[in-house]
Amino acid sequence: MKILILNCGSSSIKYQFIETDTRIVLAKGSVERIGMRAAILNHQRHDGDKVKITGEVVDHQVGVEYILAILMSKNHGVIQDKSEIEAVGHRVVHGGEKFTGSVMIDDDVMEGLNECIDLAPLHNPPNIKGIKATQQLLPEVPMVGVFDTAFHHTLPDYAYLYGLPYVLYKRYGIRRYGFHGSSHLYVSQRAAILLDKPISRLNIVTCHLGNGCSMAAVKSGQSLDTTMGFTPVEGLLMGTRCGDVDPAAIMHIMSREELDKGETNAMMNKHSGLYGISGVSSDMREIIDEMKGGNDRARVAFEVFCYRIQKYIGAYAAVMGGLDAIVFTGGIGENAPLVREKVLSDMAFLGVKLDTGLNAWKSDVERAIQAEDSKVAVIVIPTNEELVIALDTERVVSEYLAASAK
Repeated sequence: MKILILNCGSSSIKYQFIETDTRIVLAKGSVERIGMRAAILNHQRHDGDKVKITGEVVDHQVGVEYILAILMSKNHGVIQDKSEIEAVGHRVVHGGEKFTGSVMIDDDVMEGLNECIDLAPLHNPPNIKGIKATQQLLPEVPMVGVFDTAFHHTLPDYAYLYGLPYVLYKRYGIRRYGFHGSSHLYVSQRAAILLDKPISRLNIVTCHLGNGCSMAAVKSGQSLDTTMGFTPVEGLLMGTRCGDVDPAAIMHIMSREELDKGETNAMMNKHSGLYGISGVSSDMREIIDEMKGGNDRARVAFEVFCYRIQKYIGAYAAVMGGLDAIVFTGGIGENAPLVREKVLSDMAFLGVKLDTGLNAWKSDVERAIQAEDSKVAVIVIPTNEELVIALDTERVVSEYLAASAK
């Protein structure tokens, strides 16, 4: 099945066009600067052909029109007609408690997505805009919503509830939801395959480390706990997000700095994390360069980042009753050996031993980097969230068509 995967942000659309039978990415790219001057379409075909186009993209519908046009382009496309698009899979950030798995998008689902806007006011509205735009342009094509939060719906109540009045959970859904679900699902399943063991017998800690960072305790193939919470701000230190912080400290800062809600939200999401501590950058590569050059604030940012990952590995090993594998993925997880080395230092008590040579080896393929006598596997796995979305879209559409045929 040929499936178009769309990930719509407030001013961008990332896309992949995947043939699920072969798992080949026929084409991929992005539309950037939607609603701004000189929007940019970057497109790459599976044979390496690349093109960059600048134009006027006033909204998401025009953005999707650009994507469809380039997919059908004589010089750069991979299909001759949009009827060759058999389904569309939409990444949706927040499904709340309403959506615990991928669903065929219909009017009832759209109503439910609107109900979830309060839970993700920055992310869900552009997701919904992208769905509506695609429905207008491809009205006969089945569409599926795949949720970042869905993988974590298996969290037990003692893991997802906060120590707040229970009535706030019942009224407003205040609880831990978790994010990056497609990534944690993919890399944990790949780890089981690489270890040649049933995932039902494995305790795995997955570390998705990029500009946004999260970890998950995956026990027997299900998410038992995860670092992100009600929003993607909680948990690890990130590029520009603060991660775990005493909420009373935030209230104190708001009072002393006379910040309103919007300014406080910007502080926690845009001006904190690696950037906030280092004062240099949100990019781990630049942090490491500055640290090696003697910048002490960059050193502190690096160490806080690694320390929090260490802390959660220990916590998750405890709650799962043991540890079989640690997986690193995401831009930092895959490409920063110094981070992996620092995180896994002093973990021999858990049975974790790193092979420094294997860890330093630069590659974009799946690879084990633990020492021969390590009791815990350490694996670097490039994530593939788009493939998860494509395969889930194929499954949902196939089940829907089979049920309709009865």
